Amino acid sequence: MKKYIILGVLILVIGSMVLIPYFKNNSNKSTDVATELPATFSFKDNLATTYNSVVELEININSEDIDRLELIYNDSIFKTWQQPTKDIKIQINTGFYGIGTKAISLISYKKDGTQFNDNRMVRVLSDILPAIWIAKIKQVFPHNNKHYTQGLEFNEGKLFEGIGQYNASLVCQKELKTGNIVPSKEMNLDNSYFGEGITIFKDQLYQLTWQEQTCIVYNKESFEIIKTIPYIGEGWGLCNDGTSLIMSNGTERITFRNPTTFSIERTIDVYDNEGPIQQLNELEFIDGKIYANVYTTNKVVVIEPETGRVVAIMDGTELEKAGRGFGDVMNGIATNDGKIYMTGKNWNKLFEVTIEKP
Repeated sequence: MKKYIILGVLILVIGSMVLIPYFKNNSNKSTDVATELPATFSFKDNLATTYNSVVELEININSEDIDRLELIYNDSIFKTWQQPTKDIKIQINTGFYGIGTKAISLISYKKDGTQFNDNRMVRVLSDILPAIWIAKIKQVFPHNNKHYTQGLEFNEGKLFEGIGQYNASLVCQKELKTGNIVPSKEMNLDNSYFGEGITIFKDQLYQLTWQEQTCIVYNKESFEIIKTIPYIGEGWGLCNDGTSLIMSNGTERITFRNPTTFSIERTIDVYDNEGPIQQLNELEFIDGKIYANVYTTNKVVVIEPETGRVVAIMDGTELEKAGRGFGDVMNGIATNDGKIYMTGKNWNKLFEVTIEKP
């Protein structure tokens, strides 16, 4: 019996000699990695701030072996230091790159050439409390309730509509007073396409597709297909400012594209004073602002194209009550000769509206 007791004690002693160093090593491994970096931000979590505010950042220098230190904000080098030895304080104006979620990184280059990164995010909210506008019915026109409206556009006084759904997508010119398609002024899409937003730039009509990652370009008079252009991601709404095509994809992101190549020129994230506005859908450019339907709601947000800030929110509840019937959600906004027109998916009415600004 004593033999087994002695054997047990030996096992415990040997086990403790093995396990204690193991746990010590694991304890060291669990130490905050940030303390091992040559330089770190002093704040632990991501930052939240507002547009055009000044944020003071403190940078902790944890090593005397730093050859160069770079502060990267929104993929651009904001500041560089050579061989820093003391903690650093620096101020950043958050208006430099608009609103939205921005990456901020601290890159340390040691004298032996090794590189270390401390990566964080900065969330920049709008500094504007959006005005509340109300869309009021001024005049009523018929709308085909079989048409799932994805894009609405006037060009030279003529009304064009892009219509969605698989096996039913098309683009056409319509008579405003009757809601009928103008004879010989339509083009049906291949059944594999789900048509989305439209816009007319110069003599060409552009139509997005939902998940097919294809923009179809037509002659606006004959509706003959000129070309198709691939893009990455989903297509929702489309408009233009006379220079660039402006596209939504169902998120808070709006993309400005080259009309010839469809390449990305720049992007903005759409935020109000509380956070991002997602599910941006059909778009229209009116008086220097982007008007965007917010999918599944009766809201249209009015966006500053330079920054993405929401300056107003337009409530279309009155239109929804009068025009939805057995249709789907509000979608479709267009302007002609200073007048604004709105409708919805499968609605039986299209409205000329006035905007009440309390």
